[in-house]
Amino acid sequence: MGYAVVLGEALVDLLDGEYDGQPVYRQAIGGGPLNVAVGAARLGAEVEFVGSLGDDVLAGRIRGFLDTAGVGRQGVVVRPAPTTLGVATFAGAEPDFRFYGEPLSYGLLGPEDLDVPLITDAAVLYAGSIVLLCPPVLAAARRAWALATGLRVFDPNVRPRLLPDQAAVADLREVVAGFVCSADLVKLSAADAEVLYGEASAEAVALRLHALGAGTVVITAGARGALVSTGTGGAPVWLPAPVVEAVDATGAGDSVMAALIADLIIDGSPTEPTGWLERVGYALRVAGLVCESPGGAVAMPTRAEVAHRFPT
Repeated sequence: MGYAVVLGEALVDLLDGEYDGQPVYRQAIGGGPLNVAVGAARLGAEVEFVGSLGDDVLAGRIRGFLDTAGVGRQGVVVRPAPTTLGVATFAGAEPDFRFYGEPLSYGLLGPEDLDVPLITDAAVLYAGSIVLLCPPVLAAARRAWALATGLRVFDPNVRPRLLPDQAAVADLREVVAGFVCSADLVKLSAADAEVLYGEASAEAVALRLHALGAGTVVITAGARGALVSTGTGGAPVWLPAPVVEAVDATGAGDSVMAALIADLIIDGSPTEPTGWLERVGYALRVAGLVCESPGGAVAMPTRAEVAHRFPT
């Protein structure tokens, strides 16, 4: 069946809330790629996380959380740094993140730190997210991408607050293109697409990514659902999202990627374009369930939980 390698950041989220009439921050293990790794593991895939952690108590909690979730840590390196904090405030269910910590504990993985056999033997390699803004980790991700012999999946997971001007956006756009050109699957949100490519429609963005070399493209759009484009000549298809009582959308997009990776590990690539529609439809149900619980990684469900919430 094989395993997936997920390369990226792990940190601690502080989620803005209220307790007994007072403002509080609730601590949750997070980071988009960590959410993906945990989500895929909970859906039955074997997963190895690759990234850098700090050396404090919070980093110990991250390591323990990965162990409990069944995510391997063979590719994790520990550095003398405090764990980066992602502070999230909310407008409705959508989180707005700001990041704190110097140096960034997730930005200390270099290309020389990679476990080469771990990368080359993986059936799926995931890369993306905010680590691409850290030169050492970008170099590591590029090396891993070049070493990979399995399927390559990519998610830019753009955080606009980390892009101070249009020059930074343009630089990230070029970085993204370097991964997209050889990606078997690209997943991004409509918000990511807007930051990177302006006011272009989701359909136009999918065509642009196919022109760069991407295989299947999935663009998530919250309550609207997701656009699926296989690049095989058929028109892109919009799939509806399930109707849910959303309380926290943290990790929803990550759970879509997690579900798609889990299915790639368990069942391989779809043999027909329609197979992607079935898989994205399932991934949207996973995301719907995630939105009904607070937190990111802690809200990732099992297949049994998805089946119970959305019986067929």
